[in-house]
Amino acid sequence: MSDYQIETKCIQSGWQPENGGPRMLPIYQSTTFKYDTSEHMGKLFDLEEEGYFYTRLQNPTNDAVAAKIADLEGGVAAMLTSSGQAANFYAVFNICEAGEHVICASSIYGGTFNLLGVTMKKLGIECTFVDVDAPEEELEKAFKPNTRAVLAESIANPALVILDIEKMARLAHSHGVPLIVDNTFATPVNCRPFEWGADIVTHSTTKYMDGHAMQVGGAIVDSGNFDWEAYGDKFHGLTTPDDSYHGIIYTKKFGKKAYITKATSQLMRDLGSIPSPMNCFLLNVGLETLPLRMERHCYNAQKVAEFLQAHEKVAAVNYAGLPGDKYHELAKKYMPKGTCGVISFELKGGREPAVRFMDSLKLASIVTHVADAKTCVLHPASHTHRQLNDQQLKEAGISPGMIRLSVGIENVQDIIQDLSQALEQA
Repeated sequence: MSDYQIETKCIQSGWQPENGGPRMLPIYQSTTFKYDTSEHMGKLFDLEEEGYFYTRLQNPTNDAVAAKIADLEGGVAAMLTSSGQAANFYAVFNICEAGEHVICASSIYGGTFNLLGVTMKKLGIECTFVDVDAPEEELEKAFKPNTRAVLAESIANPALVILDIEKMARLAHSHGVPLIVDNTFATPVNCRPFEWGADIVTHSTTKYMDGHAMQVGGAIVDSGNFDWEAYGDKFHGLTTPDDSYHGIIYTKKFGKKAYITKATSQLMRDLGSIPSPMNCFLLNVGLETLPLRMERHCYNAQKVAEFLQAHEKVAAVNYAGLPGDKYHELAKKYMPKGTCGVISFELKGGREPAVRFMDSLKLASIVTHVADAKTCVLHPASHTHRQLNDQQLKEAGISPGMIRLSVGIENVQDIIQDLSQALEQA
């Protein structure tokens, strides 16, 4: 489907019905798949042939949706996971082991911050958090001989920092490591990380890709562009024999699909964070309308950001669509069609007015979610980032009074009216 525009790919990619077959992607709700001979099954287990034998590794429904997402991002292969957290964990753990090091943006989502800074530290993997807005000479200091990857979000959640992808890719590649970009908020409709030098893209498909808050899921997409063999001493898991599969070398046997094949056959085999076929089916339905929804999200968010910026009770608004925003120029470069529907802002007076405002909303809901069709709101310091101390909150670009507003696709005048009446109560 490479010759088609992304709007067409969202509908047509992934599932190609055969003559007389179902036009809609079927739900293959089965744990196992039958074969006539033991030899055939053995070849599947040895990765000698492609096919399905156990849904923990592969399932036709899941694979069709993974293929669609790979096509949307312009990658060579993708793997779906049970959540965005699992996707980021697998993306790093696939190439990083105990005694090694990763660099991560300090403005990253709180759950990912905790994953890398606390949980993976227990596995022996060290993480250095950096301000991605810092000059390159400052960021250079974070690299170590045992650094294996750089991770950042194209649009940070919830600080809305826009990543200078070219800069971070240049730094990562100068040290022989890949750049992993979490492209959840922008989606491949609005941002194309591979075209700017990123090597691996991750998603929480729970957000805009689903768009209706119906399923939890994640995705990892490989561009196929990083030369693992050129840095074989760093990525020996990909470039040396895997004894658990009779000594195969992933880069030799699978070429550009080595990274995703290893993640599937090793990590998914052993850790099992699979999405259900039903969830993948629901995700696929959401993907079909992704371009339409992103256009509406961005339109509504722009109008809401302008309203908030002009309101006397609002101290500050973060939205790259505003001409005076710190990231406006970067957004124009990397996301010319728009960023996303998420706005962060702060009311005058800090935390207490923010809480009163949120409790006064009628249309918008207070939920632990973001980036779906319905307008919703939360307080990051109290909710998604509550594990962070004050210094870590500051480094993540989050003030105690910051509000994260996810603008939905309702009529924008209704959204603004709800915000207006709640601001009066604040």
